[in-house]
Amino acid sequence: QVQLVESGGGLVQPGGSLRLSCVASGTIFSFYAVAWFRQAPGKQRDLVASLTRTGTTDYADSVKGRFTISRDNAKNTMYLQMNSLKPEDTAVYSCNLYMTAPGGGYWGQGTQVTVSS
Repeated sequence: QVQLVESGGGLVQPGGSLRLSCVASGTIFSFYAVAWFRQAPGKQRDLVASLTRTGTTDYADSVKGRFTISRDNAKNTMYLQMNSLKPEDTAVYSCNLYMTAPGGGYWGQGTQVTVSS
């Protein structure tokens, strides 16, 4: 079956950086678009960034210029580079593999990102 395994979360100070990774198995990774979502305590899950098979990216306004989504099809891996982190970026981040629209398809288990001094 399809599995998505995330890594790279943790505690970081404001202004710091983290890179999240998500490795996919059990399917042909290059057939899918990829996305990252996040959910803060007591809030709904929101789309952070998406990247289509053809390379089109889309970002939430709150992360534009700070976060970068990318993928390496040879490694079946997607990434989220997060720079200039803010306390409001604190959330559980989940990777998503989809065909038609972000939020469909397959999900990772989530990784906690905490931005605090």
